Amino acid sequence: QVDLVESGGGSVQAGGSLKLSCVVSEHMYSSSYCMGWFRQAPGKEREAVASIDNDGDVNYADSVKGRFAISKDNAKKTLYLQMNNLAPEDTATYHCGAPCRGVAVDGRPPDFGNWGQGTQVTVSA
Repeated sequence: QVDLVESGGGSVQAGGSLKLSCVVSEHMYSSSYCMGWFRQAPGKEREAVASIDNDGDVNYADSVKGRFAISKDNAKKTLYLQMNNLAPEDTATYHCGAPCRGVAVDGRPPDFGNWGQGTQVTVSA
């Protein structure tokens, strides 16, 4: 069973926008108080980008604050990541993850216990 399936990636020019979606299995969605997104670029460390919990509290990496917005639709069991004003340094494979492992520290999203195969985002200058 695949618990997390991402979609919505693509290639855009700098300054463009994309909205990522992640369909979460019933089991994973109901058992995860917190979930979110991280990204992995070749040769770079994995970076937790955003998280959201059942109370609606959100956390963002400093690198995306003011540009990215995380949300979820409980009826559709779907997690979203709206990405605006994209820059070449945002190029990476984006994964949704659940549940969160640990807590947000200094506003930075925590890591995640499970994740999907990812969707590629490529931003050209």
